[in-house]
Amino acid sequence: MTRVLLALLLGLALVLRAPSSAIALAVPPFAQIQAHTEATGTPVVRSLESLRDLDYQSWAMVAYREGPPGATAPLRLRIIGYPGMLRLDHPTALRVSSGRSHWNLTDITLANPTLASDGRGAAAEFDLAPLIADLAQNRPLRLALPGGFTELPVPPYVVSEWRSLPMAAG
Repeated sequence: MTRVLLALLLGLALVLRAPSSAIALAVPPFAQIQAHTEATGTPVVRSLESLRDLDYQSWAMVAYREGPPGATAPLRLRIIGYPGMLRLDHPTALRVSSGRSHWNLTDITLANPTLASDGRGAAAEFDLAPLIADLAQNRPLRLALPGGFTELPVPPYVVSEWRSLPMAAG
């Protein structure tokens, strides 16, 4: 009787474990780089990822560049929270760290007419180019945005996508 019960418990444990591992294999561990054309006819290439800060709040991270393929275009990072979660006094620098390296990314939110006139204040935009230019490999990053979040981890696969954006459409 004990052997039968033990066999049933072992079988149940294997059945319960199998779907989670199958799901983990079916979901790719990376966001996708997307290319589209804005209503104005401007081509845009972007990486969109939803990440959680250490307080378990979700934030959309959109790294993008716009302009014709092969053209030198600014690389931007837009951070979007739920309306009411992100109320910043602009300019507010985004602090980034990786190991002993630190960067302060320039707040360019007010240079974007759409974001500057949006009364919800649910998004902020930063110049991502200085960070990407300094990174020689896809390292995990930690972001801090005063008024938004104290620490938001960015995994290496997202950093890889951000680093590939300047080449994605060219």
